[in-house]
Amino acid sequence: MRAADGLLTEICQERWEQLSMNEVMIFFAGLLALIVGAELIVRGASRLAALLRINPLLIGLTIVSIGTSMPELAVGITAGLHGNGSLAVANIAGTNLVNILLILGLSAFLRALPLHLQVLNLDLPMMIVAAAALAGLTSDGLLSPLEGGLMVGASVIYTVAVVRSSRAESAYVKKEFEDMCGDGFMEGCGPEALSPERKELLARVKYAAMLIAGMAITVIGAGWLVDGATVLARTLNIPEAVIGLTVVAIGTSAPELVTTIVATLRDERDVAIGNLLGSSIYNILLILGLTALATPTGLAVTRQLQLFDIPLMTLVALACVPVFLTGRCISRLEGGLGVAAYLIYLIWLVLFRA
Repeated sequence: MRAADGLLTEICQERWEQLSMNEVMIFFAGLLALIVGAELIVRGASRLAALLRINPLLIGLTIVSIGTSMPELAVGITAGLHGNGSLAVANIAGTNLVNILLILGLSAFLRALPLHLQVLNLDLPMMIVAAAALAGLTSDGLLSPLEGGLMVGASVIYTVAVVRSSRAESAYVKKEFEDMCGDGFMEGCGPEALSPERKELLARVKYAAMLIAGMAITVIGAGWLVDGATVLARTLNIPEAVIGLTVVAIGTSAPELVTTIVATLRDERDVAIGNLLGSSIYNILLILGLTALATPTGLAVTRQLQLFDIPLMTLVALACVPVFLTGRCISRLEGGLGVAAYLIYLIWLVLFRA
């Protein structure tokens, strides 16, 4: 027994020695980039929403969610063009499970999450419809370019519905805008300042640039993190399928994870909730739709994904209904249960899908 343990230790040591310092540095550089990018996204999004007199939830549901979903798009199109459609679909299924169970659960566990009526009336039903539609479209084992086009069209309709249902202004937004000068967020405040119109224009440019820079940094950081984590996983002989559902899914969800945690700690809860729900919807409709459009032969979907992972993603979306409707709030207990459920799923993947 001791000889076997010694052999196992020696094998693990040899594998770790195969990793170069560059790969480890890339992994941690990606993590650092995600933290910096998330801070820029949250600060830029919340302040830009105030300047534009719109609800921060709208920014989180659209601009921030699409921006933080760019890693999924890059991974999906690359996988699709290389004939690995299942990796692209597995990435989306795994990412949405990470978003709802792990990230949303962790955010609620840190601080209970209050929910807006728009989340209950529009975003939650849309997330369920999108998940159920994906289950139906992939039931034949293929997601065709035509089906991808329909999904992209649905994402456009959803975006229009979000914009129309969001109020142009709220008491929170007014207060946020009024406090920006006193808090030092707007440049040029003071008696010698520029005209109010000029100050507001410069501030809009500033926070729009901050938001764009944050998105760019998170996409780059996610790429580094996924590359480094994938090398680590392969060196330790973790199968490709498990990598797609775990390492790649968690890696491409890292922008959402860091953005949500930063938003939670900064008490920008609307950005956090909007980012997660919006990302989960756009991941299916827009990201996977564009991936299918970019793949002439369509995306092949394995039987395992059809029978387990995609239905599980749909079931998790449905499970959000009683959680969200209970007191219009996600409690810390419910958040902790979500995190525990994801950890159980992760352990199952490693033990039985490896």
